[in-house]
Amino acid sequence: MILSTVKRSLLLPRKLRRRLIQFLALFVLLWSTAEVLLIRHRILEVDARPPATLPRQERIYVASIHWNNENVLRNYWNDAVVDLARALGPENIYLSVFESGSWDDTKGALRDLDVMLDRIGVSRNITVSDITHDDEISAKPAEHGWIDTSRGKKELRRIPYLARLRNLSLQPLHQLLLEGETFDRVLFLNDVVFTKDDVINLISTNNGEYGAACSLDFSKPPLYYDTFALRDSQGHEHLMQSWPFFRSKKSRNAMKALSPVPVASCWNGMVAMPAKPFMSNPPLEFRGVPDSLSAFHVEGSECCLIHADNPLSKERGVFVNPNVRVGYNGPAYAAVHPAQHWLSSWRIMWSIWESRVRRLFTSPILKEWLIHRRVGAWEGLNEQNVEPGEFCLINEMQVLITNGWAHV
Repeated sequence: MILSTVKRSLLLPRKLRRRLIQFLALFVLLWSTAEVLLIRHRILEVDARPPATLPRQERIYVASIHWNNENVLRNYWNDAVVDLARALGPENIYLSVFESGSWDDTKGALRDLDVMLDRIGVSRNITVSDITHDDEISAKPAEHGWIDTSRGKKELRRIPYLARLRNLSLQPLHQLLLEGETFDRVLFLNDVVFTKDDVINLISTNNGEYGAACSLDFSKPPLYYDTFALRDSQGHEHLMQSWPFFRSKKSRNAMKALSPVPVASCWNGMVAMPAKPFMSNPPLEFRGVPDSLSAFHVEGSECCLIHADNPLSKERGVFVNPNVRVGYNGPAYAAVHPAQHWLSSWRIMWSIWESRVRRLFTSPILKEWLIHRRVGAWEGLNEQNVEPGEFCLINEMQVLITNGWAHV
């Protein structure tokens, strides 16, 4: 009798624990299902919206650099630029393109674009250059932009090189200013598949109030492409390369809501920025970190550092627009349009839990501490050594090579 009573007393807590576990499992399932349904509802709402329209007529300066992009240009980019010019009005757009040493027929594709734009009266500057990567890396090292590497030679740094090309795409803007022409925004376009509606939606981000607004870019969906330039609202690298991407709560929640996502920096294929900083004296320009800092084996994207230097970043904010998605090829673009194809219910459920697990078991502290330590050591060498874009930096050294670039 006593033994039976003891068994019952042990059995009750065991049953209670089992029921509690079952209740918690059911609660988690219901909570997750409700979250998925809410996000899917938002997605359907976004897909049902008509394309955005600009609240007022604006003049847009479009800047783009190209290298071996013939396929995208001929099949997508050229036509999209012409469509954009027609939508904005040929008188409201100026296109500046700088091409550098392609070995495919990118030059020919750009000459075709030149003819297309001439027919509709679009002002433009399309520069093609025969200077190849081989020419660049075999030149006599200049005072800046070169570095001694572990391979026992002085090599051309990738980021200052790219920054120089991007600044060349902005040169016509400065000449136009001298001639009395002004612009409302600068639109930076990578070699991506996009539509005119994508551009107008991007320009309309946050009702046009931003220091910068970026699309999301994809080469192999569901993974986004430009990991080098994107930092969340707290300056962290991405938590995961697929949706909802971000570690910081502020950025992550905005992404779940499909609202403009506050970030510290972004690029991701297509970027709209107010033109004012680029028309100031001195103008906002692209740059790399100083060579002396790069020698500490740190590097930062010119497309991230531009936000660290832009005075409007803090005043108006930098945003990713999750409803503007571009691709580096046709299939990638198709895979993320419409949004309900990009984010299925199963993908949302899986990604929400993957994000939770990653936030629980990973941390950026060690990587960020290493960068902070190296920047601190560099700043200690000279009181003039200051780097406002520390959040952009990673533990890499990148140099230009014949067919692209390399880690050293």
